[in-house]
Amino acid sequence: MFVPTTFAAALLMTILSTICWGSFANTYKVTRHYRFELYYWDYAAGIFLISIILALTMGTLPGVAGSFPVNLRTAAPSNLAWAAIGGFIFNIANVLLIAGIEIVGLAIAFPISIGIALVEGVVLSYAIQPKGNAALLGSGVILAVIAVILIGKAYGQLQGSNASVSRRGVLVCIVSGLLMGTFAPFVTRAMTAARPLTPYTVAVLFTFGAVVCCFVFNTVLMRKPLVGGPVGFSGYRRAPASYHLLGLLGGVVWGIGTVFNFVAASLVGVAISYAIGQASPMIAALWGVFVWHEFRGSSARAKFYLAGMFAAYVGALVLIARAYGSA
Repeated sequence: MFVPTTFAAALLMTILSTICWGSFANTYKVTRHYRFELYYWDYAAGIFLISIILALTMGTLPGVAGSFPVNLRTAAPSNLAWAAIGGFIFNIANVLLIAGIEIVGLAIAFPISIGIALVEGVVLSYAIQPKGNAALLGSGVILAVIAVILIGKAYGQLQGSNASVSRRGVLVCIVSGLLMGTFAPFVTRAMTAARPLTPYTVAVLFTFGAVVCCFVFNTVLMRKPLVGGPVGFSGYRRAPASYHLLGLLGGVVWGIGTVFNFVAASLVGVAISYAIGQASPMIAALWGVFVWHEFRGSSARAKFYLAGMFAAYVGALVLIARAYGSA
């Protein structure tokens, strides 16, 4: 089983996880008039498949202890359940986040959902596994939250000051954030309790829980969607093959980031790894600025918010990285 042995290697893996988490949505953006509920079926399949592939390769190196098949057989059943429950909860939160974006827009949805998830996830994970300097970690989290707020303000300048805010949409985002922040403690428990899971086993069970959740939550949303009218599986069957491949690719990208984040957490702790990974909105903003040109012709104030966001995230990464070395 491959695990990082130095903080530099673990930090690199968490940064790569941030890039993956902030980039997967590009695969959905390429589709045209395709419902997210349908895209999500291929996305869920992609995250599960890549977690198995990585578990059977990186997680099953010959002559190295802790291989995935052995860990799957010998780990405590309760830890398997914790990881799957974490994936189930994450899936609900992720779908609600996308619904929130469609209802109230990115400017409102991301600051509410990701901001709540970042603070809640780090605090709860640190309470279970107190790795790192609490003061530096807390300061880094505060800067990351400020960065998320600045992203929202920058997007708000694009949408204009007359955009209406739906109370239902705000509520959806709050619920998404609360749920998104609770999956990390389940992962922490699965990796630290007696007869723990390796990060690769956690990833497989986590993504399995997400797939199971799709058959429950996503099916309900297709019948009673939060946005738009009901949609059936006929729309999935009629979709071009390229849309299915894009969904799988999006899942693979996100899944690689998740496995890397869990693997890095085996050295630095879930709180630090999760905090750095949640810098993904910065990566999404970079895609929006330089690839999708979402800020073309934007005001000086919007550009000011963007510059402040990047500065805050860089500061957050520095503080969170130092939190490990100053423990």
